[in-house]
Amino acid sequence: MKPLIALNFKTYKESLGARGVELCKVAAEVAKASGVRVIVAPQALDLRAACKVGAEVYAQHVDLGGYGAFTGSITAESLREAGVKGSLVNHSERRLGSEVVGKTVARLKEVGVESMVCAQNAEESAELAGFKPTFVAVEPPELIGSGVSVSTAKPEVVTDAVELVKDKAQGVSVLCGAGVSTASDVKKAVELGADGVLLASAYVKAKEPRKLLEEMVASV
Repeated sequence: MKPLIALNFKTYKESLGARGVELCKVAAEVAKASGVRVIVAPQALDLRAACKVGAEVYAQHVDLGGYGAFTGSITAESLREAGVKGSLVNHSERRLGSEVVGKTVARLKEVGVESMVCAQNAEESAELAGFKPTFVAVEPPELIGSGVSVSTAKPEVVTDAVELVKDKAQGVSVLCGAGVSTASDVKKAVELGADGVLLASAYVKAKEPRKLLEEMVASV
């Protein structure tokens, strides 16, 4: 199975509206041509449009509330109805705490939606893997947006996370993120045992995002 590349668009100006949807379309085209699974997590108001261009779409966040009086909530049911495949959970910029993470993963499973749970270190990766999400993405917060990849700066975080998650929860895939910016970063992550990578600004803010993504999928 080829490694996965997940792209978090955050709320960057460069990923807003039509520009964000175009980035989703590029990702879908590169995925189709390469056979590498590419997930995109566009801004919330662009989710439905992103699904329509053939991209494999994740939400950046989902709330616990279901149908009912939960004003402002993004529900698991609304994601499924829009055609969204999964959701990020517990990103360093949207921390939830272990108990809420577990309940959120369970809610997503109830409605048939995947989960990509973020953790700050190898130990937390193993803890959260116990909830059996689809993916655990280990991202040391100090490296997020740094341009220095975790696979280079702290390779032991990746290898330890892979080992601990494998021991704790068979079948949960491990991604690594924080500072992933180049094809060589992706290749190094895979060599360390990761099942793929999670990145954001390197793709969203790239002058030639298609070229960058093509180089990344070619490296795996």
